[in-house]
Amino acid sequence: MSGSPAALLLWLLMPTAGTPPARAVPREEILEAMKESQGYNLEATTNGARLQAEVLLRLVRAARARDPERRPLLIGHAEWFSAGLERAGLTAEQAPLFQRLAFEHGQGIEIDYRTERVLDSAPGPPPDVAANVIVWWPEREGGPKSYSYEDPLSTPRLKVTNERVITYRLLDLEGMVVFDQVDGLTGRPTTGLLGVLFKLIGEGHVVENRMLISADGLQISRARARKAFFEVAPTVTVFPDGRTEKDVPPGRPDLAALEQRLRRPLEIRYRPLEPSWRRR
Repeated sequence: MSGSPAALLLWLLMPTAGTPPARAVPREEILEAMKESQGYNLEATTNGARLQAEVLLRLVRAARARDPERRPLLIGHAEWFSAGLERAGLTAEQAPLFQRLAFEHGQGIEIDYRTERVLDSAPGPPPDVAANVIVWWPEREGGPKSYSYEDPLSTPRLKVTNERVITYRLLDLEGMVVFDQVDGLTGRPTTGLLGVLFKLIGEGHVVENRMLISADGLQISRARARKAFFEVAPTVTVFPDGRTEKDVPPGRPDLAALEQRLRRPLEIRYRPLEPSWRRR
């Protein structure tokens, strides 16, 4: 899509069938939500999913409390990037690569947090938050269909690819954050034995990521990625500075308990995503 910035914003805010117009979230609201994220390196790629989840969940909770229409939220790429720079005390030139690439591609976020549009059934206690999330940039003639970057802090190092449209279900299950039914995000290790294997079979599709935060601020994450009939589901500990370690450190029964919780099956059925979301 081409045209003026005003025309582009108008197009982004247009409702789909049965959906009220999205509300553009001001930069100031994004910044206030980011300020509540404390105690870890916001510039580390390995902390990016944690920051995004924390901020989106805060914005959803605030919107539920004050918006009776429950309009979807639209987070513009410029507003997110600018708020992130101020929160971290960086200039645009100092921003980490994964943040710069999202900004340069115009990657915005839309969140529909009406539970009845997300869940079909969920045995047990209902999620505190259930939302459909789309991360995308508008299609442009001759424009890029994806972008990639490498994460130097992960072990092994990872190459991550964002397609033009990424969709996922965002859940908060009593403090456990779940990115489920992820579509449009791929990656592969670039070092070690797994790096050799994935060099042969290609990038795997990330389909799920779950995370819990320990009392002392460690992120325990368990992600699933698939490639054909091959699936990996590693547990990773992410330290506040962004360093990662496979599995959980020994001698930490509290972290082992978090990992066991991440491994439990989830019996959740989702409502289909509207086709218009997949075509953004």
